[in-house]
Amino acid sequence: MSRYYLLLLVVILAACQTAVSSTPPPTDQPTASPTNTPNPTPTDLSLPTVVPLPTGESVSDEEAAQLLQDLFTFSSGDASETILRIQETGDVRFIPVLMELLRARQVGLYRGLGYAEIIETLELLSGQSLSGDWAAWVEWYGGTDLEPPPGFTGWKGILLSGIDPGFGEFLQDEYPARLRVEEIVWGGVKVDGIPALDKPEMLTAVEADYLNPWDVVFGIEINGDARAYPLRILDWHEMANDVIGDVPVSLAYCTLCGAAIAYDGRSVDTEGNPITYDFGSSGFLYRSNKLMYDRQTRTLWNQLTGQPVLGPLADSDIRLELLPVVLTTWEAWQAKHPDSLVVDMDTGYDRDYTPGSAYGAYFSDTDTMFPVWQRSDGRAAKDQIYALNVNDAPKAYPLDILTEAQVVNDTLGGVALVLLAGDEIFKVNGEHWLDGPVQYKAGAEVRAFERGDHTFAVDETGNVVDEDGRIWQISEETLSGPDGEQLPRINGHLAYWFGWYAFYPDTLLYEPQEE
Repeated sequence: MSRYYLLLLVVILAACQTAVSSTPPPTDQPTASPTNTPNPTPTDLSLPTVVPLPTGESVSDEEAAQLLQDLFTFSSGDASETILRIQETGDVRFIPVLMELLRARQVGLYRGLGYAEIIETLELLSGQSLSGDWAAWVEWYGGTDLEPPPGFTGWKGILLSGIDPGFGEFLQDEYPARLRVEEIVWGGVKVDGIPALDKPEMLTAVEADYLNPWDVVFGIEINGDARAYPLRILDWHEMANDVIGDVPVSLAYCTLCGAAIAYDGRSVDTEGNPITYDFGSSGFLYRSNKLMYDRQTRTLWNQLTGQPVLGPLADSDIRLELLPVVLTTWEAWQAKHPDSLVVDMDTGYDRDYTPGSAYGAYFSDTDTMFPVWQRSDGRAAKDQIYALNVNDAPKAYPLDILTEAQVVNDTLGGVALVLLAGDEIFKVNGEHWLDGPVQYKAGAEVRAFERGDHTFAVDETGNVVDEDGRIWQISEETLSGPDGEQLPRINGHLAYWFGWYAFYPDTLLYEPQEE
């Protein structure tokens, strides 16, 4: 079991104890010509072999609903009678129910049944021998086509309301869903326990004396308005709602999957009327990816895809538009944008903004913190990639390849494009709140543009040149040629390989063609 999972469990136990005792909530302590090569079949899961599920007669929906409610009883005798009935029927729909109870029992949220009863029934219904390893159960279940009994979403919401009543508002039976609710897991904090930065105070470059030239930042420039969001601050907040160049922007940062994505908050509601969304952190995860929620309808959204997944908007075709964002150093960002503003370290929250303080130990380790069942051995799980999705054609470009090549000409989704990368992967030397000194890779500076009929390269002085040797200029919105030709930016983002693959298993994986 990952040491970070164990650490998180300690934090979760403390949080649950606080929730049950109704004392104030805890803080959010952390817890050449390229080829399109499809990914190989995943082989690195190392999960137990799935055996055929026992055949059992499903109880009626009415009885299933009653059994769900009976499991809430805090009388061990009554709950034990309920579990015996579930064992008797062999109804496999109760597997995810028991997984929820196992987790709730571990974190002190449920006492109706003992571990032995829960695990015995899980193994009886599933044919698996995973004991009390909740993470293994989650990963096994993800690879099945099982479904929970009717009423499961609301039941799960009531169960988790023991931590925060807000969870019950998200998980309601009447809401449409475009994800498996069984795979939603609690991330260890309450709703907004990781607080978003809303229109954070900004400093000029001269005023931002807390930053070092080598500090890593997320840079966004829209309509001439350039702003920098240091990782050392975003690590603790994971969301910034701001207005840049008169455009409402939500910078959604999933620390667990290594992805910071800038979204345009302007969209439509279910009636097609214009609306601006802004976002917070729900406290939930899905395949180790952050589930954010909009404050206008309290719908849960997939941070990686920009789609609503559970709630009033989940049956719509709404999808947030990506905006340009780049990861680079403060020194490099200033050189390109000398008038840039940067987030003031005085955010109004009591946090240690030392680099690496929040997640440095996680960033420096190869383990994931939460279970993820859909994986591929195309790359190591936490290898960093640059992700593009062009005309519904997803593709991952490994950063080690990009920084070595610096220029990659490719075609994706019928669009000729070029990726321009810096020559290094940035490393952070930090201080984790528990583990002490840490060093980890933060990512690399990558931008993608349409390339039209051109083929680009980098010359001996580092300039981007076309097939005729003409120098082109890079900005945040366009790649500009000497004769005024402008090629538009294609917006993508960084991510860990596992985080991207978990939602795009049909992704292409870039590999340079052997000469």
